[in-house]
Amino acid sequence: MAILTQPLRPSLPHRHARISLFPARVYCSATAPLKPRRPNSDPITLEPTLLNPVTSRPPVLNDPTLKSTWSHRAWVAGGCTTVLVSLAKSVVGAVDSHIWLEPVLAGFAGYVLADLGSGIYHWGIDNYGGAETPVFGGQIEAFQGHHKWPWTITRREFANNLHALARAVTFTVLPINLLVEDPVLLGFVGVCAGCIMFSQQFHAWAHTTKSRLPGLVVALQDGGVLVSRTQHAAHHRAPYNNNYCIVSGVWNEVMDSWRVFEAMEMVIFFKFGVRPRSWTDPNSDWTEEAETTSFVS
Repeated sequence: MAILTQPLRPSLPHRHARISLFPARVYCSATAPLKPRRPNSDPITLEPTLLNPVTSRPPVLNDPTLKSTWSHRAWVAGGCTTVLVSLAKSVVGAVDSHIWLEPVLAGFAGYVLADLGSGIYHWGIDNYGGAETPVFGGQIEAFQGHHKWPWTITRREFANNLHALARAVTFTVLPINLLVEDPVLLGFVGVCAGCIMFSQQFHAWAHTTKSRLPGLVVALQDGGVLVSRTQHAAHHRAPYNNNYCIVSGVWNEVMDSWRVFEAMEMVIFFKFGVRPRSWTDPNSDWTEEAETTSFVS
């Protein structure tokens, strides 16, 4: 039996202390010593484990994993093409049908909902699963490494940073372009898909110093059109459970003030017994390392 060398405390962060009204059996389970989930174990487990700690190493100077390949560039080109086709068909359809307001409003709705979608996706891969998770494993591992070395996103080449989302956009939007002629729907799809695909670039700009950013990007960040550096910086500070949205960040205040993600985490915990990573105090796998100490040649 492991001997605890420090006082027990609830597994939830301090600001969740109100949950103490729940049955005591929850705390008995949640205060067990944390340990990584076994690679071959069932992903839905009642063990109070920290799922898949970061095991990657910090990138090195000219690290090939930060470089774009021709495959990356091809997927980004495909994603951009499908988005542009959607927008072009929307404009042509609007001209032919003499409607303009509806496609414009649909495009605005796509922009707003893309921010919400980026937040939900970011929350999910930040808190659940691991490198072996089907389909999303690579993204999950990359985002966990990003929490330890957030500055590396500014060193990733453009296509390297966007290719995963561009591939998803290509497969999703291409059939819509082939089957749909409605300019309103195409306006929504084009703007929403474009913002989602480029959200990783907006994310990278949120980690870039102001002096290194183009003036237009700084203006868009300051105007709230793109997620700002200050707003996203809060996501990389304890308790690491807020400001998930990375397109415009307009949904961050709503989702955080209403504690939507926290409610979803409680539902998942009581339904499946799986704790999100944000409930665990950061260990060495989550603690950010400075660029000057970890970006080595």
